[in-house]
Amino acid sequence: MIIIITGASHTGKTVLAQRLLEKYGYPYMSIDHLKMGLIRSGNTDLTPDDDDKLTSYLWPIVREIIKTAIENNQNMIIEGCYVPGNWRDDFEDEYSGQIKLVCLIMTDRYIDSHYGDIVSHASDVESRGEEAYLTSVWLKEINKEYMDSFRDDAVLIDSDYEDVTGRLTKDLL
Repeated sequence: MIIIITGASHTGKTVLAQRLLEKYGYPYMSIDHLKMGLIRSGNTDLTPDDDDKLTSYLWPIVREIIKTAIENNQNMIIEGCYVPGNWRDDFEDEYSGQIKLVCLIMTDRYIDSHYGDIVSHASDVESRGEEAYLTSVWLKEINKEYMDSFRDDAVLIDSDYEDVTGRLTKDLL
């Protein structure tokens, strides 16, 4: 089984992937790590700020990693924001039946009432440093973009983050 966890920045993709690793023993791959490896090694002229270009650059690589894992009967969790909304178009039936994708999306109401928590938990699994762009307005805009692209795969975080991720951790497989 391949589990893809995507969503806007700061929605808890990495936290959920870590919890699934701990519960099921499935290894996970961060698309951000792949991105930085390719950037730092000089295999691309893209930078960490080239989000739109990075999806089209990284997704073909990630897609083929997923296919290889399925062909080898391996379980894996892939987490990151560089997944296109039309991801299903890239997999024939023999692959798609072995993939579950969840897109974590925070509602405006959640962002309004938990903005301080979102900021304070930003480095729970990975060190992020200072993030001046991280405003509630930006979070709402980026979450709306993911909702527009991943409506069928959306898992809404509306009131209790721990409840949502706890249910996913328990019921995803």
